[in-house]
Amino acid sequence: MKEVIQFMNTSKHFASKTVLEQMNFSIKQGEIFGLLGPSGAGKTTLIKMLIGMTAPSAGHVKVLGTNMPNLEMLDKIGYMGQSDALYEDLTAKENLSFFANLYGLKGTAKRQKMKEVLRLVNLTDDEHRKVSQFSGGMKRRLSLAITLIHEPSVLALDEPTVGIDPVLRKSIWNELQHLKSKGAAILVTTHVMDEAEKCDRLGLIRDGKLIGVGTPEEFKTAYKVNSIEDVFLVSGGQSNEN
Repeated sequence: MKEVIQFMNTSKHFASKTVLEQMNFSIKQGEIFGLLGPSGAGKTTLIKMLIGMTAPSAGHVKVLGTNMPNLEMLDKIGYMGQSDALYEDLTAKENLSFFANLYGLKGTAKRQKMKEVLRLVNLTDDEHRKVSQFSGGMKRRLSLAITLIHEPSVLALDEPTVGIDPVLRKSIWNELQHLKSKGAAILVTTHVMDEAEKCDRLGLIRDGKLIGVGTPEEFKTAYKVNSIEDVFLVSGGQSNEN
C-alpha cells in the first residue's frame, strides 16, 4: 500500500518552546493509525500540521504526495477536532447541508449521503432540531457526520468518540473499518484503550517526541505487558503534563 500521510523530520516550535521534535512516520492507504500520549504531548499540534492549519517549523508534512499546508487538498481531508465547529442556530440537517454544499455535493447524491451519515451517528430522529438544543455527545456525533459527508480519502480525528456511549462508539468504529477497507488513511487520537487496540499501528508520543511506532501486539511484547493501557502507563502516559 502506498504512503498517504508522511511526517518527514517534522518539528514545530512556538517561540522558544519545542512542541514537536523530528516526527518521522507514515500512514498507508487503508490503515488506521492511532496516536497515543498524555495531554500536552503534541498530538493536536501534529494533527493541525497534517490538515494544514499550521505549518511545520522544520521538515515536511505530505498528504497524497503534496506538501502541506495546501488549500487544494482540503476537499480530500476529513477533520474532526476536539471542539465542535457547528452553527448552533441551524438544525442538524441544515448544518450537514451547508457543509455538503461546501464540498460540492448536490441533488440525489447529497440527500443520500446526508441520510447515511445521520443514520450512522444515530441522529435521524433529531435532524430537525436546532444544534443549540443538543447535548455535548450529540454535538460530537454531528461533528463526525460532517467530517464523513464528502467521503474523504484522509481522515484526521482528534478524540472523536469523547462523550459518546459504548454502543454508538462500536458503530462508529465499524464505519472507520469500512472506510479503511475502501482505502482511506485514518489518523486518530484516543484515550480509550480498547479503541487503541483496534488500530493497525500506533505511535507513542511523549514530551513532543515519537518514542515508538508499531502494532498493538508489538508494543505489548516490547513492554512485556498484556494491554495497551499498561503500555501507555509504563511508557509514561500517566504524566500530568499540561
